Amino acid sequence: MKELRLVHTLMLAAIFLTSGSEAQLFRRERAPMRPASELIHRQAPPTVNAAVGALITPDNASVVVSLSKQRAYLMADGQVYIDTPISSGKAAGMTPTGSFTVMEKDPNHHSTIYGDFVDHSGRVVRAGVSLKVDSAPSGTHYVGAPMKWFMRLTGAGVGMHVGILPGYPASHGCVRLPAAIAPLIYRSVKVGTPVTIEP
Repeated sequence: MKELRLVHTLMLAAIFLTSGSEAQLFRRERAPMRPASELIHRQAPPTVNAAVGALITPDNASVVVSLSKQRAYLMADGQVYIDTPISSGKAAGMTPTGSFTVMEKDPNHHSTIYGDFVDHSGRVVRAGVSLKVDSAPSGTHYVGAPMKWFMRLTGAGVGMHVGILPGYPASHGCVRLPAAIAPLIYRSVKVGTPVTIEP
């Protein structure tokens, strides 16, 4: 046992006494953390065609969402008024494809499915919960995630609203929109506006 301790001590001493590049062989160097901006794929920013914006009404508006391009297009009689990045469902099938209509509009909607459990003083006890899976800890209540400028597309809760756009699909099924663009789309559509979601 003493011999093992002696060998271990001699090895450590050799590591500490070795200088320069030789010491690098014995140490694991950690690569510096890259900034989030390098890790997140950046999407082209939104574009707004003011000439088409002067023509759009809730009666001639339609929306096309491309899941493969992670883009949404607000159209006026077939002309693109807004071309914007989005973030859709993080797994295939979470954002349904097909033809839909805006079923409901709510400028200050809160999710009835995803949110946080909060105690009586407003402190978040458990964040990012799904009411389909999680049960409330004792002494807490559910607070739904905010979904500003919400436009419902399905009875199951899928809609378009303000959200984080990391540059790839990341939502629970909704179509997330930039904060500056969502109110423009919201004001341009009505209940009944057609929305097409393409693969």
